[in-house]
Amino acid sequence: MSKQTKSSSGVWQSLFAPLAIILAFIAAYLIFTQWLGAPENFEGGNNKGHPLQGNLLGLMYKGGTIVPILITIVITLIIYFFERLITLTRVKGKARLNVFVSNVQQMLAEDRIEDAIAACDKQKGSLASVLKAGLSRYRALENDKELEKDQKITSMKQAIEEATALELPVLSRNMVILSTIASISVLIGLIGTVIGMIRAFAALAQSGAPDALALSTGISEALVNTAFGITGSTLAIIFFNWFSTMIDSYVFKIDEAGFSLTQTFAASVRK
Repeated sequence: MSKQTKSSSGVWQSLFAPLAIILAFIAAYLIFTQWLGAPENFEGGNNKGHPLQGNLLGLMYKGGTIVPILITIVITLIIYFFERLITLTRVKGKARLNVFVSNVQQMLAEDRIEDAIAACDKQKGSLASVLKAGLSRYRALENDKELEKDQKITSMKQAIEEATALELPVLSRNMVILSTIASISVLIGLIGTVIGMIRAFAALAQSGAPDALALSTGISEALVNTAFGITGSTLAIIFFNWFSTMIDSYVFKIDEAGFSLTQTFAASVRK
């Protein structure tokens, strides 16, 4: 049952990224063509003409073919924001971490190891998993008459470190996607900006009177792509730093709880 659950989770995680990007691109294309490019956003009901005065949707449509890519990036960013938020919320478990750790320490002081393990099963989350691994080893080592005290303490530390190592990938999963979006969003926006400026200068370089439509289209393309690129990058940086802070806080609590458990075990062995 456990192996099947882990296998299913691994398959889902491997499929999540491509599915998220594909769905984001489909949504972005529909937004670009059906919403931004709707005829009512333009003069004469033709999206090849000028946007209506003050119509931001039509103006964004004039950003060109780079706009759907940038919208895809923003939608992907939103998907992974909620994915990280849900995952990190589940990692905390059911009760507040400080209350949970305090209860486990109280049970440990009263030598109620089995009750503490049951509390970990009820709490769930990364911290509970690490403590459960340590508590399970705690009872086994407590009854072991062959190992020396130093060997028992080393074994306890190893059990906690191994459990922590298994939980860290869950905490940091998909963070690289947020950092990648923070980097490439503004760069893709700059590509669209350069393309728009090229078109604008090409319109100015025409012999005789410049093509006002081509000139305005080029400038719109440049400005819209810049705005989209900076927006996506800014949001990605904010989300990445926020989640990184949450992860650092969780890891600190895990390390603190593991250290406390090891110290308690060392004291009991000394007795």
